[in-house]
Amino acid sequence: MFIGRGKAVDIARAIENADADIVVFDDELSPAQQRNLERVFARKTLDRTQLILDIFAMRARTREGRLQVELAQLEYLLPRLAGRGVLLSRLGAGIGTRGPGETLLETDRRRIRRRIQSVRAELDDVRRQRRTCREGRGRSALPIVALVGYTNAGKSTLFNVLTSAGTEVSNRLFMTLDPLIRRCRLDAAGDALLVDTVGFIHKLPHQLVAAFRATLEEATEADLIVHVMDASAEEPRTQEAAVQRALEALGAADQPRIRVFNKIDRLDSRKRARLDAEDASGVRVSARSGEGVKELRRKLTERLALRFRAVWLRFPIGRQDEAFRIYRLGRVLAHETTGHEVRIHAELPERWLERYKENLI
Repeated sequence: MFIGRGKAVDIARAIENADADIVVFDDELSPAQQRNLERVFARKTLDRTQLILDIFAMRARTREGRLQVELAQLEYLLPRLAGRGVLLSRLGAGIGTRGPGETLLETDRRRIRRRIQSVRAELDDVRRQRRTCREGRGRSALPIVALVGYTNAGKSTLFNVLTSAGTEVSNRLFMTLDPLIRRCRLDAAGDALLVDTVGFIHKLPHQLVAAFRATLEEATEADLIVHVMDASAEEPRTQEAAVQRALEALGAADQPRIRVFNKIDRLDSRKRARLDAEDASGVRVSARSGEGVKELRRKLTERLALRFRAVWLRFPIGRQDEAFRIYRLGRVLAHETTGHEVRIHAELPERWLERYKENLI
């Protein structure tokens, strides 16, 4: 029962005294544990995973979001059907005792497995579409910055400040389930594409990580990850560790990253001093008041190497497509064709110089 029988009886008395309708465990319960606890409590019993899935189901707005939540719910439900089947069947030891509930159980399992396959196929289509979109964004030459962080850390508010997107924000968990991508003006050096992703949480259910992989791949493909942290949280290190584990599960733990401490307007002078002593490298911002946003833009420009540098490049006549791409990447100052090569004098972002180092004159 996940807890001892004596403790279960104590909780059952507390349930009666409080006239509670539902019991929630802040951990994942096995199907057998959940059934046994419900028998003792005589109340519907949820575990942490089911509660989070229910919140996700309420927040899902788009077709993709609903598909991802449905897949996670179906995979969670499938091993928990057995208890329901037993309740409906007449089980016995001999021939003729196979009850209708067992037949219903097998039917439900088949239907759920078929639906899981169907949802996975639809999400595979979504993943292919996202891959095509990412390839298109790659051709646009704009760097991609992904906002990640614990749920309710203020990612969407910061996203709105940087992009003027006007997306919905709320002091509630998991308000963002679908990635939003908008152009972000950093400074005179150039622009970037900013991605707002779903928030992570401590002990994030593995079903959700798997179901939302199509969405979270946006973070794995980003040029830079901005880890947004709630500076006013009671346990910021616990939240940071939860985000790190989620990024490791996605294979994005080694992506270039900067840390942003949001909501510093909620800190008094003593807490600010402690934050400065613990972490001097992170950027301090308040998405609500705008404090530190200018410094964040400067930091992003620096890390993305968006500063322009004047260079001369040369390309063989047969690679004119690469030469013409320079027009899209930077500012062309001169274009010369001599003999068997094309020479271009251009101002290019520093992030592209490594790619064209063999063409530099």
